[in-house]
Amino acid sequence: MLGDYRIEGRRAAEISANVERAVGTGRLAPGELLPPMRELAVELGVNPNTVAAAYRTLRDRGVIETSGRRGSRVRERPATAPRELIRVEAPEGVRDVSTGNPDPVLLPPLGEALAAAAERARRHPVLYGAPAVDTELERMARSTFARDGVPQGPVAVTSGALDGIERVLTAHLRPGDAVAVEDPGWGSLLDLVPALGLRVLPVAVDDDGPLPQDAERVLKQGARALVVTDRAQNPTGAAVSEGRARQLRAVLARHPHVLLIEDDHGHGIVDLPLHPLAGVTGHWALVRSVAKAYGPDLRLAVLTGDAVTVDRVRGRQRLGHGWVSHVLQDAVLHLWRSGAVDAAAVADAYGRRRDALVRALRERGIEAHGRSGMNVWLPVPDETGAVTRLLQAGWAVAPGARFRVASPPAVRLTVSPLAMEDIGTVADALAAATVPVPAGRYD
Repeated sequence: MLGDYRIEGRRAAEISANVERAVGTGRLAPGELLPPMRELAVELGVNPNTVAAAYRTLRDRGVIETSGRRGSRVRERPATAPRELIRVEAPEGVRDVSTGNPDPVLLPPLGEALAAAAERARRHPVLYGAPAVDTELERMARSTFARDGVPQGPVAVTSGALDGIERVLTAHLRPGDAVAVEDPGWGSLLDLVPALGLRVLPVAVDDDGPLPQDAERVLKQGARALVVTDRAQNPTGAAVSEGRARQLRAVLARHPHVLLIEDDHGHGIVDLPLHPLAGVTGHWALVRSVAKAYGPDLRLAVLTGDAVTVDRVRGRQRLGHGWVSHVLQDAVLHLWRSGAVDAAAVADAYGRRRDALVRALRERGIEAHGRSGMNVWLPVPDETGAVTRLLQAGWAVAPGARFRVASPPAVRLTVSPLAMEDIGTVADALAAATVPVPAGRYD
């Protein structure tokens, strides 16, 4: 237990800071078992309540996790080691297909929308006390939600999808609660959950979304929330089909107290219909970001859900940054009204590249996944070896470790930077890179 390292401090803040500093510098390794609270209290000559407060702070910050009688351990992936750092830098001359970014050519110009928003702000300045959500933006958001079969609910505006998901999680959950997340799944979400002091319970995914039997298993294990990506799942491209949605709704109906969060960041770049799960459980939210279709820097998402959830999100917003800029809201509203994005054309542009790559890989005997969106997921026998060989071949891909909890090794490619004439070349490189190297070979 802890080896040669000795925890120090007299106050709870000093003890927690000492442990967090040791984790950050590597002196306490992931999985390291911390002393029982009473034992550490005796060693430090402090009240056990002081140590309990320190451990509680460490749990809240995502540094440690507590498993009842098994004690407290340093998290395998503490909040100080985000998955975004698991990346490959593309040297000069190497094509980078690792980023997950949309194709800039498919994003609409923002000049006219921002100018219109600035003019409206000049004529009708937004001051303290104004409603947090632009009335017309809310009306249009409600209309699109209704067309997609999302149950009626109030609307909030957040600074992107992850901000919305975080606000919903903290509105209902407390440190130590478990959250069911897709595996493989969005790396930022897999970082966020432990950073909030919550526990990750992985749910396996196929091309139609989360597996119902896996979702049932983790909900029975006590997961307080389930997060599902409806379409363009990152990294696999999965999209919840009508049949899968029916199965998942049946699972959720048996767990009505679970918080359901749906991420529909693929709205505007996917031509597959939405099959929402919302409305089965008492508390739910659906978040729809504009990042992929209109540009990541707009930092805006619309969120709907049950009245209690949305009210809690809005209330907490008021105590923080207050609201998302009405200039941004008006700019997005202008883009929606003007039809600046042809969703069908954008979906077709990504779909042709994605489908061609998946097809080319399968023709070469390589399993690949990419039902929707802009990413292709490629299982590999040796993740590090595949990434290294692809770099040598002139391609930088995203290591699957950024997106995995318990699922097998893989790599992710984003098709946004590819032209159709690139497909054969990158497929050949992938096929060569995923062939296991014979024993004794290091090249």
